[in-house]
Amino acid sequence: MKLQTPVTDEKCKVGISYEDKIMMLGSCFSDNIGGRLADYGFDVCVNPFGTLYNPASIAAAVERLASRKHFIDNDCVEIGAGSQRICSFSHHTSFSGVDSAEFLTKANDALEKAADFFLDCNKVIITLGTSWCFRHIATDKIVSNCLKHPAAEFQRERLSAEEVAGLLKQIMATDCGKEKEFIFTVSPIRHFKDGAHGNQLSKAGLLLGIDAAMAENADYFPAYEIVMDELRDYRFYAEDMCHLTSQTTQYILERFLDWALPAGEKPALEENIRRFKRSSHIEKL
Repeated sequence: MKLQTPVTDEKCKVGISYEDKIMMLGSCFSDNIGGRLADYGFDVCVNPFGTLYNPASIAAAVERLASRKHFIDNDCVEIGAGSQRICSFSHHTSFSGVDSAEFLTKANDALEKAADFFLDCNKVIITLGTSWCFRHIATDKIVSNCLKHPAAEFQRERLSAEEVAGLLKQIMATDCGKEKEFIFTVSPIRHFKDGAHGNQLSKAGLLLGIDAAMAENADYFPAYEIVMDELRDYRFYAEDMCHLTSQTTQYILERFLDWALPAGEKPALEENIRRFKRSSHIEKL
């Protein structure tokens, strides 16, 4: 009897190596995987502006990294709900400051470091979370974070598959000196705030967009399909039934490394995992 529908894929044509510099951008799934890659000794930079969910925000982040355009006073926005802290519509609130000066120092220091890394990196891994996005009406710009501002300030819209493809092609065509290879994936974390049907439409738009944007220097890792079709059980989800358990994230990471890492580097990976586990055990003592 077959009690699973295993998801198989050919070996990655792009791949990653311990010799690579890897920029990772995208959803919280990207944060989790990127953090673990760093634990295992890979040279990675993960979400220098904070977590990004939609393709438009990721494309804006890449443009900012390539141009090194600093954030200025006009980018500063007070977070709503009475927090009185300052951030920008391009950042996660972890970058916020007590005033504009503090925020701009944090944001531009991070930008400079990440821009140096991005210009020198040769691999970019992008995890798309949703096709849904929020456009700030006053500035007519899609935001990465609504910063707890009233819903009336935004227009909610869903990017079409064609728009997603266009944004991904724009990212891959970014002129930044060193040639780069790209790995795209779709986050298996479900966005049920959009409703079950809305979540499916969103993910479908991402999948179709990635497929239309595929190029010789790009590949797709089926994280979404592995969770939806191979694991397909609520025990692999956290209590909110949308996010994944740490066990599931670890399984996806193992599948990714098996897919993307050359066989000759597996011994180095295993040794780095042992070192990480030993150091984690010592820290807990």
